[in-house]
Amino acid sequence: VLKNINLKISEGSIIGFLGANGAGKTTTIKIMMNFIAPTSGEIKVSNTLGKDLLDAKRNLGYLPERPYFYPHLKGREFLEFMGRLSGVKRTELKSQIKRWTERLKIDYALDRMIRSYSKGMLQRIGMASTLLHEPQLIILDEPLSGLDPIGRKDIKDVVIDLKESGKTVFFSSHILPDVEQISDQLIFISDGEVVYNDSLSNLYSNNLTNKFEVVVPVFENHEAFLSDLSIELALRQDKLILSVEQELKDKLISQLVQQNLTLESVQRLVPSLEEVFYKVKQ
Repeated sequence: VLKNINLKISEGSIIGFLGANGAGKTTTIKIMMNFIAPTSGEIKVSNTLGKDLLDAKRNLGYLPERPYFYPHLKGREFLEFMGRLSGVKRTELKSQIKRWTERLKIDYALDRMIRSYSKGMLQRIGMASTLLHEPQLIILDEPLSGLDPIGRKDIKDVVIDLKESGKTVFFSSHILPDVEQISDQLIFISDGEVVYNDSLSNLYSNNLTNKFEVVVPVFENHEAFLSDLSIELALRQDKLILSVEQELKDKLISQLVQQNLTLESVQRLVPSLEEVFYKVKQ
């Protein structure tokens, strides 16, 4: 399934692990978690996480893609059980449950049976159970799957807060825009192989287009004025959005200035993460 996977997770960062369904993301995570053994190779942890694998696991939080919840328990009972399993002291467990369920907006349902929870509610309480013991490394397998836009935003906000508090978050996803918004490092995997492993900024800088976007107010006879230039034209309210190749940019700007038009912005077009992903994959 996997072919020569070689990854390094940077401490204190958010790592987005990308790939289509079946690319090998979950298999990689199961090896990282020591649930399955690789044919060859090894997993190493830094001394800051633990002196050995058992010690490291005490500082690790994990949310699987398809977590199991005990339907006969109430939300609060489930979290109390998970907190005790994770070694949280009884004196701290109540405050930790309150903290994370309020942060993840699931505190209102703690006294309801889990069997009554929706997919989004289960994802929220699963995330809360992952964080009760204050892990330093959080591994999340498709944490945004099945959530509505509000739910995805809430989870993303928590992930950002975790990083700001010094935690490391490694999460897999196939929802590219969400990964783009919060990740420091991106890892693309395709057919069991890593095809990209670097920062988001380097990914964009290596895949910049030669097109520029020029924004000016709408003016009379603009279609005729611009007809001799090879540009793409779009209207956005009272603005003209002009897309032009780099070699024609200066000529366009010069002609617009001669018309006494205000240039509201001139910027190089940056491709979306989805466009870059498919380019890298090829």
